[in-house]
Amino acid sequence: MGQEETGRVRRRAVLIGGGAAVAGAAALGWDELRRLWWRLPGTEKRRVEGELDHAGAVWTAAARANWRRADRPDDFGIDRVVIHVVQGSYATALRVFKNPGHGAATHYVVGKDGRVAQMIRELDVAFHAGNREMNERSIGIEHEGFVDRPKDFTPAMYAASARLTADICARYGIPIDREHIIGHVEVEGTDHTDPGPHWDWDRYMELVRRAATSPGPSASPASAAAPRPEAG
Repeated sequence: MGQEETGRVRRRAVLIGGGAAVAGAAALGWDELRRLWWRLPGTEKRRVEGELDHAGAVWTAAARANWRRADRPDDFGIDRVVIHVVQGSYATALRVFKNPGHGAATHYVVGKDGRVAQMIRELDVAFHAGNREMNERSIGIEHEGFVDRPKDFTPAMYAASARLTADICARYGIPIDREHIIGHVEVEGTDHTDPGPHWDWDRYMELVRRAATSPGPSASPASAAAPRPEAG
């Protein structure tokens, strides 16, 4: 996982008060101002600790250093799903994403047995793709296993991940195709090779299409399930 670039001065100014908002409107334009409006005091969306975006998941929070607070899709549109393979176990993925020194995490982790953990809210930006723009526009899904072991990509994993991706695509109107559902290796500027040559893209995309036409467990930020116990 590449850590989102830090230290750069963003062109998006943070509005602190009403005077800054008026001055900023002229300098930034209304589209840019709309992205920043939620940061003003009293305008941020209500959040519930442990709230789920995908009802098939369990909540287990990533370290705060591994993601950035946002208000997607109001500030950044979501139009990509990025598929990762962790090069380790489900438990390893959860452990490293809970480590603030790791500097990266995905929104979801999927196990070989079909378990799904949500670690970051979809409205927030996860540091997962090694590319700031891609982080802002995408949702990352990590998978247990190793890229050189095809046996790690089990039917249960493919099925659970496909349901999750179909659910994400339905929420944000993302086309179910290989332009919008991509591997980490396909992110511009990355040095990662996952999900690797043994990830069966034809099989996976067919499963996503099937899941999209077969209603299953889903949740939205407005109606997500109550917080669930953390996965250990």
